[in-house]
Amino acid sequence: MLKSVLLAGGGTAGHVNPLLAVADEVARTSPGVSITVLGTREGLEAELVPSRGYPLAVVPKVPLPRRPSAAWFRLPGRLRAAVKAAGDAIDSSGAQVVVGFGGYVSTPAYLAARRRGVPVVIHEQNARPGLANRLGARWARAVAVTFPSTALQGAVVTGLPLRREIAALVEERAADAAASRRSAAERLGLDPSMPVLVVTGGSLGAQRLNETISALASEITSAGVQVLHLTGRGKSEAVEAAVAGLAVDGAPRYLVREYLDEMHLAYAVADLVVCRSGAGTVCELAALGLPAVYVPLPVGNGEQRLNAAAVVEAGGGLLVADADLTPPWVRAEVLPLVADPAALSRMAAAAAGVGVPDAAAAVVALVERAAEEAGR
Repeated sequence: MLKSVLLAGGGTAGHVNPLLAVADEVARTSPGVSITVLGTREGLEAELVPSRGYPLAVVPKVPLPRRPSAAWFRLPGRLRAAVKAAGDAIDSSGAQVVVGFGGYVSTPAYLAARRRGVPVVIHEQNARPGLANRLGARWARAVAVTFPSTALQGAVVTGLPLRREIAALVEERAADAAASRRSAAERLGLDPSMPVLVVTGGSLGAQRLNETISALASEITSAGVQVLHLTGRGKSEAVEAAVAGLAVDGAPRYLVREYLDEMHLAYAVADLVVCRSGAGTVCELAALGLPAVYVPLPVGNGEQRLNAAAVVEAGGGLLVADADLTPPWVRAEVLPLVADPAALSRMAAAAAGVGVPDAAAAVVALVERAAEEAGR
């Protein structure tokens, strides 16, 4: 029986959001279980975890150098300190299972758990696994992955645990999608009877998306389509200048915001989304059955293209390279699509077909099984 669990992960929303989703599911299904989160003082978890009501045990941040540098010489001492802090958190919480979501925090947690014989359960959000989870998977009791293509031995495909707000929206849309849309449109200042194109590059924004879509603002709105454009923090000025004065019958049709804390409202009104293809975005849109145009980040190890592969192959989205997202391409591909309800409906069904709305429960089942097996 599960009595105490320690969850490790942080640094980015990609690690923290699924961690909190699993923590919430544990708390919902087993109210008496002690839940502790391992994180850093610098990461997003330092704000989000306490605000959700979970205790945060702090470990030093230990980046793993990806190439030879002076940081290699400082790594052993830093790692020892982090492993000790992680071990102290395991001991003080009495954790029966350590659940890791990757990132800086997870490596010391995995090592400390191994030394104590505490079982480890891993969740990897990306199609291409990170260094920490590749290490921990070697001795983990269970490995959960978001995508079938993720290359980790013995992995079980669970999907991505969804944020509380997104999981609630999945249920709302299943019960009455039209009512959910009307309510969100009213709060955002949009007309629920008109198509809505949502554009987002995440909290940091995406310059290519911002420039290309805003350049076609007049054509999009003239076609009877509303736009909710989330530019990213500090990046709204150029977009606002490009769309200044655009209105139809005195009503704004192109809304510009830097960021939307209540992202579920944007999803509730969206008919089509133009976005990057981070694992969280792809999985949330698929679970909600929302068609999307995915524009993978053009830097990194190519994981964003892999993240979107399954939903695109199923017909639930389009994939376009960053350099190819040009006004002529949007004019030829996106404008006809957002004005075609039948095509959007087919894409929505295809996206929903690969979406996983109950991934948190699947991960918690692995955690409970690990605790049960360890207690025998």
